[in-house]
Amino acid sequence: MRGGGAGLPSRHNRPMPSPRKSAAPSAVATATTEVDTRYLESLVGYNARRASLAIIEVFMERMAVYGLTVVDFSVLSLVAHNPGITSRQLCTALSILPPNLVGLIAALDRRGLVERRPHPTDGRALGLHLTRSGKALVKQAEATAAELEVDATARLTERERATLIALLRKVYGGSA
Repeated sequence: MRGGGAGLPSRHNRPMPSPRKSAAPSAVATATTEVDTRYLESLVGYNARRASLAIIEVFMERMAVYGLTVVDFSVLSLVAHNPGITSRQLCTALSILPPNLVGLIAALDRRGLVERRPHPTDGRALGLHLTRSGKALVKQAEATAAELEVDATARLTERERATLIALLRKVYGGSA
């Protein structure tokens, strides 16, 4: 076996032929200046997500001064408007899994914003209440959120804004 080395025939040691070059495309693709988004814009989910992203980005910026995430704000607002609300009720209202809520409540408790008290009718449950500093923070954060809502929906009339909220609630099955 000449030139094969390691017992391989010599044909295995020859260089591979270079791949053939493909012919140039007959038509050169032209770049479009505008992207056609008509189909995506006909989808409720696409539009809801785009609107949500636009609003949540600003929401997060404005809530950063309070050290609140979107979920933190939602929990604190629900506790403010429903003193004594239980963790189970919060999970249901916000579609949060109980293990995820536990850490969130603990963090709000460590910050001195909420406190747990025995529930008046369910001896096994604890109701959540805002502390004095929690109430002050929620008052400021809700004012900021209300201002954001006005800014974010400035292109809508009050009636259009109310209709949009009602229609979105219908889509996700929210309360009337």
